[in-house]
Order: sequence, then structure tokens, then C-alpha cells
Amino acid sequence: MFSSTLLRATIRQPVSSTLLLRSFSSTVRVQNAAVAAAPAPSAAAAAARARKPVGGFRGAILGFFMGTTVTGLVGYFYVLDVYRDSNSLLLEDLVELQRHVSKVETHMKTLESEMKK
Repeated sequence: MFSSTLLRATIRQPVSSTLLLRSFSSTVRVQNAAVAAAPAPSAAAAAARARKPVGGFRGAILGFFMGTTVTGLVGYFYVLDVYRDSNSLLLEDLVELQRHVSKVETHMKTLESEMKK
């Protein structure tokens, strides 16, 4: 007896607006009815919905591009610094080699002049 009265009470209750909001229907008429039957949101709920979150995918792509740009710039300036250092060392070695060659050249000239005598 108790179960039959409970069954009749649940059958006679009108469909709540939350059930309409959670229904998965594809017709426009049912969707419009669900939106019209929904209660007006409070000010706090409206403020919470107004803030749009930044997408994780968009943030990840932006972070990836910024990271690769910064890494590329740091790597470029590091390679440029190493290139300048190696060029200066090479130039110093070439100047020293030229100085030694000129010494050997003068020494050979003096030896040749002594042999002619």
C-alpha cells in the first residue's frame, strides 16, 4: 500500500526545470522550452560564469613558442660569443705565425748572405 501511494505521488509531480536542463534532446523546441523554464541565475552565479578561463591548449602552445624563442635566442648569442672568441684566438695565432715566419725569413737571408761570402 505504501509503495503504491509513493508511486502515484512521483508520477503526479511535474517535471522540474533541472530535469529539462539535463535532458539530451536534439530538437530546438525542447531546448528552447528548457531554457525558458530555467530559473534566473543569481548575481554570484552570473559573475562566476562571466569569467572565461584561458584554454590549456592555447596556453601550452603559447608557452611552447615562447620557450623555443627564448631558448633559440640564448643559444644564438652563446654560439655568437663562442664564434667571436675562437676568431680572436685564431687571429692571434695567425699573427704569431706570421711573426715567426718573418723571423725565419730574415734568419735564412742572413745565412744565405754568409754562404755567398
